[in-house]
Amino acid sequence: MTHTDFQIDTDYLQKQLLQLLAIPSPAGLTAASLDHLSQALQDLGIQQQSRTRRGALLAEISGQEPVLRRALSAHVDTLGAMVRECKANGRLGILPIGSWSSRTAEGCRVRIHTASGTVYRGTIMPLKAAAHAFAKEIDSQPVTWDQVEIRVDADSHSSSDLTHLGLQVGDIVSVDPQSEILDNGYIVSRFLDDLGGVACLLTAVKALRDQGLKPSCSSALFFSHYEELGHGASLRLPESIEELVSVDIAIVAEGQNSAEDKVSVVYMDNSGPYDPQLTRQLETLAREQSLPVARDVFRYYFSDCAAAIQAGNDVRHALIGFGTDASHSFERTHLKGLEATVRLICAYLCAPLHSAAQT
Repeated sequence: MTHTDFQIDTDYLQKQLLQLLAIPSPAGLTAASLDHLSQALQDLGIQQQSRTRRGALLAEISGQEPVLRRALSAHVDTLGAMVRECKANGRLGILPIGSWSSRTAEGCRVRIHTASGTVYRGTIMPLKAAAHAFAKEIDSQPVTWDQVEIRVDADSHSSSDLTHLGLQVGDIVSVDPQSEILDNGYIVSRFLDDLGGVACLLTAVKALRDQGLKPSCSSALFFSHYEELGHGASLRLPESIEELVSVDIAIVAEGQNSAEDKVSVVYMDNSGPYDPQLTRQLETLAREQSLPVARDVFRYYFSDCAAAIQAGNDVRHALIGFGTDASHSFERTHLKGLEATVRLICAYLCAPLHSAAQT
């Protein structure tokens, strides 16, 4: 494929990212986020949309070939918590939704979403938080979800007070993302995993539309909403789809090759190797576009692609991502990494299918 100068609207990318981050969307509470996403796609001219029985969103982009051959996925669900106990001290015991540490939860400002629709504010606190009462005991507390609780910003001093407020076991807790986009391009927020990937897909669709470019074949965009629980894309994709590429975070940490200002092409995670031909094609496309690209493998990672394969889909699968520091904590990426990811998505959609290129 020859080099194409894809024009990326970075203002749109940042606007969509901030709007998505502002909508609470822990797994189990994603309807508002999916509604926003559906409207954003309609605004881009993508009218062909459907919902799965579980509520995930599937959209179709028409291509030069009318048959759906490709799919790209990103997930709108984020980490969160659920009320497991209305405690005698008027605070809430919680369990995590998704895999994240109580160490990074301490001090988070949260919303508790009740069945009646009332939303309360609160803070995730360690059981021993008062420095003038516990001193060094604060530092010796274990790091477990049994050692934190939500201090509700309401008059609640007993379990009956909580019940009177309408709070109960099973209420979903969303965490404030505390998002910042800095002048130097760094983006700091919880839940860049994977609302950054969602924003990248939207921006890629806009880039192709704005330049009058059409994908080489019709493609599906799948927005899952249970990825953090491991079964986001465990559905039967349309039979004609031959390839599935997940767009998610790439892990920046000691021992990893990813960087915040690069797009990563992932060769393996703990579900095993990704399709080698499709993965190499994506890396080749990135290099042809002169993108800052890294190759990486992840030890503790499971993507929507892996869930789709385990569900029995006979597709070639691959994973690309924008470098993100401190995954499942206070995450940070860079606009350059997001932009490189958008450009790779555009290049992939415009390139011939790998199987067709081989013939």
